[in-house]
This record gives sequence, structure tokens and C-alpha cells, in this order.
Amino acid sequence: MNGMGAVLRGVRQRAEQAPPSRERFIDLLRGVSILAVVLGHWLVTAVGYDGHGELTGWSALPDLPWAHPLTWVLQVMPVFFLVGGYANAVSLAAERRRGGNATEWLLNRSGRLLRPTTALVLVMAGGALVARLYGAEPARVRLVAWFASIPLWFLVAYLFVVVLTPVMYALHRRYGLAVPVVLVGLVAAGDLARLLGEPFWGNGNYLFGWLAIHQMGFAWRDGRLPSRARVALPLLFGGIGALLVLTLVGPYPVSMINLPGERLHNMSPPSLALLAVATAQLGAALLLRDRAERWLRTSRAWIAVVAVNTVILTIFLWHVSAAILLTAALHGAGVLPTPGVGSTAWFAWRLPLLIMLSLTLMLLVAIFGPIEIRGAQGRRLARAAGHPVPRLALAVVGFAAVTSGILGNSLYPSTSPTLFGWPTPALIAYLAGTATLRLLRSRPSATGSPQQLECRKPG
Repeated sequence: MNGMGAVLRGVRQRAEQAPPSRERFIDLLRGVSILAVVLGHWLVTAVGYDGHGELTGWSALPDLPWAHPLTWVLQVMPVFFLVGGYANAVSLAAERRRGGNATEWLLNRSGRLLRPTTALVLVMAGGALVARLYGAEPARVRLVAWFASIPLWFLVAYLFVVVLTPVMYALHRRYGLAVPVVLVGLVAAGDLARLLGEPFWGNGNYLFGWLAIHQMGFAWRDGRLPSRARVALPLLFGGIGALLVLTLVGPYPVSMINLPGERLHNMSPPSLALLAVATAQLGAALLLRDRAERWLRTSRAWIAVVAVNTVILTIFLWHVSAAILLTAALHGAGVLPTPGVGSTAWFAWRLPLLIMLSLTLMLLVAIFGPIEIRGAQGRRLARAAGHPVPRLALAVVGFAAVTSGILGNSLYPSTSPTLFGWPTPALIAYLAGTATLRLLRSRPSATGSPQQLECRKPG
């Protein structure tokens, strides 16, 4: 109880100490986007038993075609990348004002992202090993680990975007909105390649699509997207209009979440249709911006926003694990409901399911959230690297190892037995990458004045 009280006092203190210049609406958008993803995943997941009596789960969306247009609102990962662009621009500028450089900024960012992620990876690997030692069926162990690691897919794209932030922000400062325009053109070329039966050439959209949205976060931060109707309304209605044309007339599916059997997916990789959704969401956010800022400065809701953002990555990373744990518990107790998708019983089950899932996730956040909190509150060194090129190269190698490890796990067959739940080479690559980045963060550069080696709190 004392620990929880300390956390609550820390949250209140952080809320009260927010500088007047902080744009609180950005924090609200980040929290709303992640919570919407969590609720969306929970709501559309169906659970039942296969022909062999084995417990299994799948997306209910293919059986609910009427719900596909709802994904235009509920697919909010573009909002997360928009907010990421804003936040990365702010923190990179602050790092440089402190005398640091892009390398040190990357290392600090890696700590914020990878500390809570590594906790999930280690728990999965350890749990899988214990399950194997106790005689659990290897393919089932791998399947559970694969499901639990689903949230990590977004981290691959986001880590790539983070690594490219110093370069992309420099391009933004020189060329402005021309950069996202070029990126949208590249996404269109990738979509065309996919439509022509050349999906390999569309893989670049995994990067170009998210970078385009991330660049708009830079524009927001630099004041190029004012909160005026003459800017927001064309974005809102232009995005909606383009979306209607692309999906109802063009070749794009209505759902913004990938479904089996589609000729062209919208989400993975991002398509022009998803960018149209992002444009409409940006317009809506600009319309709400000033009113939300006033509300957050005069309401206790700001404390709730700060509390959610303090453990936002933990919430996202563990929400699928919460569903797995609850489902296993109900199954083990023999009380797991498995009504048919779309039935009255299935919809009635959504509310008690959400309540139980929320309680389960709250328990996991209470256990693992302090890892993220300590990472956010930890002290760091703002230093001028004596050998910046090797240090930057090692940082990039570390990021590459981490992303290759996550990708290796995601692409590995979901039922192929593995000792640790993850394929061993992928797990080794991930852990080696995080160890490299941690070592670089912990070691000050060989040169630099005492002033440059001053300890500072993160901005």
C-alpha cells in the first residue's frame, strides 16, 4: 500500500509540475489511442474450441461485416505515430539544448521503450521454459507465446521511425510538408505494386506509411498545423472523402484492420486508405485541440491523463497477456463462455468480459508498471561523445538487433515448437541488442568537460 501511495503521489506531483508550455492534448491523444487499441482488441476477439477440443482464439471481424466501417474510428494507431512525431521532436530539441546529440537521444529513447518491453520478453521466455519443463505440449507453448507477443509488431515500425527521427526532422526543417507528400507518393507506388501482384515492392510501406504520419507530428510541433477551421476542416472532410472513394469505388477494403482473404490489406503494411483515415483523424484532433487544452488545464482529468501515460507502454504490452491469463483461468475453472460470434449471448458477454480483463490488466500493470516508471524517472547523462561515429554505429547495431529479434519471432510459425516460446536466434538477437544499448547508456564518453558530463533529469 505504501508503494502504491508513493506512485500516486508521484503522479500528482508530475501533473502539478507540468510546465505551462506543455501541450497536454498530446498526452491525452497518446493515452486515448493506446486505450482504444486495447479495448478494440478485447472487444473483437472471439474464443472457442476447435475440432480437437483445443482452446483457440480469432478475430470476430470477418463475421461482423457491419462493424468494418467502425474501424475508421477505432483504428487509432495513426494517432499514436502522430503523437510520437510531436514528442520525438520535442525531446530531440531538448537533448540538443542540453548539449547532447542525436546518439545520446537515441540511447535515452531506447531505454524508455525497451525496459518495459524486455520485461515482457523475459517473462514470456521464462514462462515458456517452465511450461516445457512441466511437460506442456511444445506447439501450444509456442502458440501462447506468439499470441502474447502480438503487441510487439508495432514496436518494430516505431523503433525504425525513432532511429530515423534525427534525419527525418532535419529534412522536415528544410523541406517542410514536402517530405510527407513524397512519402505518400511512395505509399501509393507500393499499393500499386501490391495490386499488380508484386507484394515485395509494397513492403516499403511499412516504413513510408508510418514515417508520413510521424512527419505530421513534426509539423504540429513546429506550428505548421494551426487549430483553425480553415486548416482542420479540409483535412477532416478531405480525408473522409478520399476514404470513401478509395474503399467504395477503389480497390481498398473497408476495414482498417487486416482480414483474411483481402486482396489488399490496409494496416500491414499501411495503405493510402489508412493514410486517408490518418488525415481525417488529424483534422478532428485539430478541431478539438483548443477546447481540450482548456479542459485539461482546469480539470482533474489531467491527473488521470498523467497516470495513464506514466505506464502507457506497460498497458499496451501486457493487454494481450491479460486476455490469455483470464481465458486460461476461466477455462481451467470450467466456466469459460463460448457463445457464437454475433449472437445475443456473445454481445452480452462483452461487458463482464471487459470488466474482468480490466481488473486482470490492472494487476499486471501494478506488477510491471514500476519498471516503466523507473525508466521514465531515471537520471541520465547529457554528454558530448568523444568518439561519436563508433558510438552511433553501435547504437544503430543495437537497434537493428532488437528489431531483427522481434521480427524473427513474429515471422516464425506460431505453432513450431521452441524452447523459450521464441525462436532461440531471435531471442539471442533481441537480448544482445538490448544489452548493447544498455551498455552504451551506462558508459559516459571518453572525453567531455565536467559540465558536459553533468547528470540531468529527462525532459
